[in-house]
Amino acid sequence: MAKLLCARSAAATILAQVIGQHRSLNAMLAQNLPLLAEKERGLCQQICYGVLRWQPTLTFLGSQLLKKPFKNKDADIQALLLIGLFQLRSMRTPPHAAISETVNASKKLGKQWAVGLLNACLRNYQRQQDSLEQQLKQHESAYYAHPDWLLKQYQHDWPAAWQQLTEANNQQPPMMLRVNQQLASRDTYLLMLTKAEIAASAMAGCDNGILLQEATDVYALPGFSEGMVSVQDGAAQLVAPLMSIKTGQRILDACAAPGGKTCHILEIAPENEVLALDIDPERLKQIRQNTDRLRLNATLMAADAADTGKWWDGKTFDRILIDAPCSGSGVIRRHPDIKTLRRPEDISNLAQKQQQLLDNLWPLLKADGLMVYTTCSAFKQENEQQIEAFLQRHPDAEEVRPDRSPARPRPYGYQRLPGDDVMDGFYYACLRRR
Repeated sequence: MAKLLCARSAAATILAQVIGQHRSLNAMLAQNLPLLAEKERGLCQQICYGVLRWQPTLTFLGSQLLKKPFKNKDADIQALLLIGLFQLRSMRTPPHAAISETVNASKKLGKQWAVGLLNACLRNYQRQQDSLEQQLKQHESAYYAHPDWLLKQYQHDWPAAWQQLTEANNQQPPMMLRVNQQLASRDTYLLMLTKAEIAASAMAGCDNGILLQEATDVYALPGFSEGMVSVQDGAAQLVAPLMSIKTGQRILDACAAPGGKTCHILEIAPENEVLALDIDPERLKQIRQNTDRLRLNATLMAADAADTGKWWDGKTFDRILIDAPCSGSGVIRRHPDIKTLRRPEDISNLAQKQQQLLDNLWPLLKADGLMVYTTCSAFKQENEQQIEAFLQRHPDAEEVRPDRSPARPRPYGYQRLPGDDVMDGFYYACLRRR
């Protein structure tokens, strides 16, 4: 069966798991891509990301073309309909090829009965495209391609900016690099990219940040294997500089995987003692791979950072970074399955976890030490409201405003919305212990 799979039938299998079974896209791609011929993998990945990015829109259009919804056991055929619609709306595949290849994929899935149905639906979409696209405008969730609850939350928190925010979420993200300042300057690395015929430019506001004109395979990047450069969005690159890192400090990265910020901290001051925690032992392997490639040294430990009694040695830290688990509502362009997987009730559960991390790690900070709290969320409940409440609970805490603002100043902290300066959505707050 696996050897017969094509990009579209594999994508349908993956999407049925993500949409129907609430499985992670990354996990499903890791499981299924190796079963495909190498030349099919890129197309499969492109289709999966695209369909999940536009799923509320495609699902609405599909419902207008069907007389009755599919049964649960036919989630893969439902996914194939979305795949066909995505290709007709958003891909450069010639329409006749998009339709015939999608229809043929149903045979690869052993569902011959779906051939006529898929063919009819996709050809009907072609005929009725103008009127169907007009109907979208009457359905806000479908038109903006966001689940209703998510759209309402953005509108509530950002009444003047929610449309720009949702538009940014629906874009394909650019690829950004962070130059390892221990091994090269940004200017030197830009020259290396020019020699390698990779178009790129320096990123304003990110001292070591580079924006690539087009995404490229990391192993095509000069010096990647030697640790000269890492892939990291500009918004995440702004975190470590906020920590005012100096040599001789003891630093905790409390929720460290996959290790991009851990490595950036060490690139600024490699001799510092850095403890990187993550609750998931498997994800610690990613941190180790990153530190090894960049020739950096951190102490790694699998632990729940909030449960300090299980891992803390009693020595306080000069700096603590809490890159808190959050809704991911600022990085949907990179993880479009968030639209499908996240639920409204998750937000209060995450806010509770964030509060625990802040409260339980605060006593581990030295007097005059600095704690940086950050999320990749665009929701106020996880961000400025979280910090406001923290400051009310802890009279020995004060907010510090850095010399260079990392994003839009808020009453508490700074908020970068998705798409601001082409970066991801991120929140930042700096807290000093009096």
